[in-house]
Amino acid sequence: MDPRVREHAEIIAEHSTGIESGDDVVIRMPKEAEDLAVALHEVCGDRGANPVYLNYSKRADRAFKRAADGFAEPDHVRALYEETDVFVIARGGPNVTEDADVDPETNAAYNRAMEDVKRERLSKTWCLTQFPTSGHAQLAGMSTAAYEDFVWDAVSLDWDAQRERQAELVEILDDADEVRIRSGDGTDVTMSIAGNTALNDDGEANLPGGEVFTAPVRGSVEGEVYFDLPLYRYGREIEGVRLRFEDGTVVSHGAERNEDLLTGILDTDEGSRYLGELGIGMNRRIDRFTYNMLFDEKMGDTVHMAVGSAYPETVGDDNERNESAEHVDMIVDMSEDSVVEVDGEVVQRDGTFVFEDGF
Repeated sequence: MDPRVREHAEIIAEHSTGIESGDDVVIRMPKEAEDLAVALHEVCGDRGANPVYLNYSKRADRAFKRAADGFAEPDHVRALYEETDVFVIARGGPNVTEDADVDPETNAAYNRAMEDVKRERLSKTWCLTQFPTSGHAQLAGMSTAAYEDFVWDAVSLDWDAQRERQAELVEILDDADEVRIRSGDGTDVTMSIAGNTALNDDGEANLPGGEVFTAPVRGSVEGEVYFDLPLYRYGREIEGVRLRFEDGTVVSHGAERNEDLLTGILDTDEGSRYLGELGIGMNRRIDRFTYNMLFDEKMGDTVHMAVGSAYPETVGDDNERNESAEHVDMIVDMSEDSVVEVDGEVVQRDGTFVFEDGF
């Protein structure tokens, strides 16, 4: 086994989740990530925790969705989630487009059925990470060996130092009222974050981490956004997304590729037309776009916005949390002709923060 796999497992257990003696741990990942599952079982054994391995298959998931005539909340899955202390989930697999022929309306119906179950899982300690496989390497345009280096370099970052650097942006956003984002001719959007909380993602729930994120006040988003970096969703690429907001909600939208999939996402439920997250990427170790949102949203020189659910931890007690079965991140490249303003003051220009050299 590559020693970096064991290191990956130890970072998950020590830094990302803090697995302790007696914890019941669900390890959910595809068979291609079995080495990481094995290493996590060793670590759980060392720590006195109790692991169970769920083998996730996109092929099986696709088969179920295409065959089912409607969906209901699975009580047995809810029971498992209620009794679990820690979840570790890894992405990976040989074919990232395995579920590309599942109808968008089917995906939306499935997500609605699973919404409360997912909320139960997110209420526990969890970590989402990536195991480097050939399918994702191919999607990123990299050799498998180069992609392994890329993933494990990003995972093994000095997270204490990263946290300290990101804390400077958290301090700026604390007690702020309004954020305005301008980029090129296609993006000029404002939103309130008054009363909400900015969180420092230092590789805990998401590994790798490397962003500062918060929630817009529901109903406050105004303007237009052009997301100039594509995303993969349900095995299909959505490219050139444009959203226009009024009173917080998406009133018009378009995409240069797979607009029907975007429409299906926005039509999932009432909350899927509101923004649930504003995130600002700060991980300089992630220096290239790979069609993998777990990494891409953390890139320096980017911001991302997610339509759909807001993380409860980011929403202040006096504000309404946006709820949805969806949470879909989309990215704006901020490296050129771009600024982020907080309460009228420029805090980032062309990807460089006010507290960095060269601003």
